[in-house]
Order: sequence, then C-alpha cells, then structure tokens
Amino acid sequence: MKRFLFPSLALGLIVLTGCAQMKAPGFLRPGGGAEAPLDATTTPQPGSAELPSEVSEVVTAPPPSAAARTAEDFDTTTAEQRAKAAAAPEAGEKRLGETVASLGDPTKSGFWIKTPLVSAPGSGRLEYPATGKSTKVELIPLDGPATGGSQVSLAALRNLDAPITDLPTLVVYAD
Repeated sequence: MKRFLFPSLALGLIVLTGCAQMKAPGFLRPGGGAEAPLDATTTPQPGSAELPSEVSEVVTAPPPSAAARTAEDFDTTTAEQRAKAAAAPEAGEKRLGETVASLGDPTKSGFWIKTPLVSAPGSGRLEYPATGKSTKVELIPLDGPATGGSQVSLAALRNLDAPITDLPTLVVYAD
C-alpha cells in the first residue's frame, strides 16, 4: 500500500503546484482586471476609431467597475444609448456579409464588433435575423480570413437579444 500511496501523493503535489502558478482569465480572478487579448497589438481597441460624434456618442461607454460581476454590471451603456443604437437600416449602408459571433471581452464597453469582414475601423450596424433586431456598432478589423468568426461586445449582443453564451450568426453592414 505504501508503494502506491507515496507516488500518488507526489503526483498530486506536482499537479497542485502547477495549477497554482496558472493565471485565470481576468474576469475570473478576484478583483477582476483583464489582460489584453492576444490580438491587441494588431487590432484597434473599441473607442479608438475616428467616428462621427453622433455615432461615437451612441457606441462608446465608460468601462465597467473593477467590482463588476454580472452582465448588467459589465454593460455600462445607458437606456438612451441602447434606444439610439437600436438602428433601422439606413440608405447607403453596405452589406459586408454574415459572421458567426462570440462574446468579446466584457471589460471593453460600448457597442462594437471585431471582425475580419472589415480592413479599417469605422461605423456600421449588426442585424440578428433570429430576432429581427439590429444595433449600431463600431467596426474594428480582426486579423484572419473573411470566413473567420467575430467578437462582439456584451452591449451589442444584449441590444440584439442574442444569446451571450451561444455563437449567433449576425449580418454586418458598414455605413
């Protein structure tokens, strides 16, 4: 029995030591604090594009507090912003295509999408066919093939009534 117990304890100690040295994602660590996404050096961050002031007022929001824990805490957009962002199609916008979207960094506030469907930052609109809703967003380039997926802000997914834990297919338009 002793010859099996000692190796098992030693292996357990090695595993626990290794796990203790791993870093949890920012939203899982006590005190919050997210680290920059892997593509932060090549992808502009939300709010960095030169947008018309009437668009910028709608799609940007203050960052969530370090104490944020729920979707409501992380979504710092106002009811007025959500209403203005719930956009109807506009004349002159261009349909860029469809993309499978996942929830982006919840600590990056506002209405935005990081997508390989654009090559330069700008403004646009997302449509979620399952609900028929759409929302204005900041379009942020994301390296990768046009068939690659996109990352969408929590506020945008909530405004579209899209599930934040699924991979909804969204239609992307540029202004």
